[in-house]
Amino acid sequence: MNSPVLRNKDFFLLGLQLLITSRKSPGSLRYYGLGLQNGPYTISLFFAETVFNLSKNTWQGHGRRVFDIYIQGHREQKDFDISKEAGGVGIALVKNFDVTVTQNHLEIHLFWAGKGTCCIPEQGDYGPLISAIRVAPRFKVKGSSNKTGMIIGIIAAVGSVCLMILIFGLYMKRRRSKHGEEEEILGMGPKIKTYTYAELKTATADFSRSNLLGEGGFGPVYKGTLSDGTVVAVKQLSVASHHGRSQFITEISTISSVQHWNLVKLHGSCIEGARRLLVYEYLENKSLDQALFGKTDVRLDWPTRFNICLGTAKGLAYLHEESRPRIVHRDVKASNILLDGELCPKISDFGLAKLYDDKRTHMSTRVAGTIGYLAPEYAMRGHLTSKADVFGFGVVCLEIVSGRPNYEEKLDSEQKYLLQWAWSLYESNQILDLIDPSLTSFDEQQATRMIGIALMCVQASPSLRPAMSSIIAMLSGDIEISPVTTKPSYLTDWDFNDTTNTFLFEEPISSETTTMTTNTTTTTTTSFSTAVESMSSPIMSDRISNGSLRDGR
Repeated sequence: MNSPVLRNKDFFLLGLQLLITSRKSPGSLRYYGLGLQNGPYTISLFFAETVFNLSKNTWQGHGRRVFDIYIQGHREQKDFDISKEAGGVGIALVKNFDVTVTQNHLEIHLFWAGKGTCCIPEQGDYGPLISAIRVAPRFKVKGSSNKTGMIIGIIAAVGSVCLMILIFGLYMKRRRSKHGEEEEILGMGPKIKTYTYAELKTATADFSRSNLLGEGGFGPVYKGTLSDGTVVAVKQLSVASHHGRSQFITEISTISSVQHWNLVKLHGSCIEGARRLLVYEYLENKSLDQALFGKTDVRLDWPTRFNICLGTAKGLAYLHEESRPRIVHRDVKASNILLDGELCPKISDFGLAKLYDDKRTHMSTRVAGTIGYLAPEYAMRGHLTSKADVFGFGVVCLEIVSGRPNYEEKLDSEQKYLLQWAWSLYESNQILDLIDPSLTSFDEQQATRMIGIALMCVQASPSLRPAMSSIIAMLSGDIEISPVTTKPSYLTDWDFNDTTNTFLFEEPISSETTTMTTNTTTTTTTSFSTAVESMSSPIMSDRISNGSLRDGR
């Protein structure tokens, strides 16, 4: 790695306008190169401090911008200070890094780790800043005569998405026909492939039960093999769903506009009459819950579990902080995290995603999600922010560590609820007893860090939960984890041993499920144990169906 400093003449020759304009952020900047040819590259990062005052005679001249540089997930430089390394403000600096691209994926991450100034020259000017990025291969690019390298326009991807949305708006204004509904859906977001219903029907063997991969929030998902041999996952939207069309438009427009290594890829869609289907990449190792809870032959050792947790955090950080538009997933759970052939996690099912405005603190919405992963403020009041996803991530993190679901009926009463048990172990300084006993070895430091982060994520107050970018830094060990001192109120305020409702014990109740018929209304009464567990759940809901809390509509 070398860092040439560009003085006045070089600054001008490189293009003054390029280096005096820059993108900055109070916390994190992340760039991606997707579809790159694998091999060695030279990454050139162009910096010039353009915000701080040149004068050292005033207090405003003592601003310091300090951040870390990560490439391909590895920290290449810690506590990087542009003006210090360049020898002053307004002086251009180029930092070169030699990296190897694998899996056709490049990630550059500039992360503010809490150092430097926060109020000089004015509040908010302390995060990472960059003027330009150049990615040049150190090999002959196939199909190209350019021997000096190629420039990858990573930033241009965001602009192209906005342009496509603008073109769609103009297109829809001019076109209104009997196929307007299909045009509306197909026109949203970047261009994706369209499939015929007959093509997908053949690929899935007429949607055979033997090809059923699982049930999503709005319909089943099938494994399919296209005519060219590509294996895909086909999600068949349920036409019985009241909000099927709305749900479909949200999902296809959202997924097609965001791309990240830890998000499941959308290949295309099918719209024919009332039939609407989505075609995703197929991930052979299925979902995280199946791997964790022994429903597949996949066995997860400790390094794999840690990487799954870190990868999931990166995917959520992208949705919350870097994608355009910003996205709240709303249903973060183990079954919505899929694993590819290398056990890399990919977040799936954006069907419940809610887009939100950066300027709004929350959205009031009808609750949609899964019991056990719902943040209290969202479950009880429909108060939705990205911190609702953080809560779900905390639960998933504990499941990854313990190898058990967040609720397990067969366990002793003090261990049935994973959150309750984790806090009990934490308070008695036995937190490592939470580790999955099937693991032959684990990293004690990483395990302690993961559990500490999870307990921060499941705090009752959203303001006490960290942002996903901070969670990544804590998992990586770049910043310290604040000690957790507050047990969530939804656990402390709920007495699981309440015996005041003595009327429940006055008359024996059969352990079997019985059906009572009163005039024209048929009501199902579950077993006594189920009734007690339902009442003692720390997260209340309006409607329960097949283990999932739906929209109540």
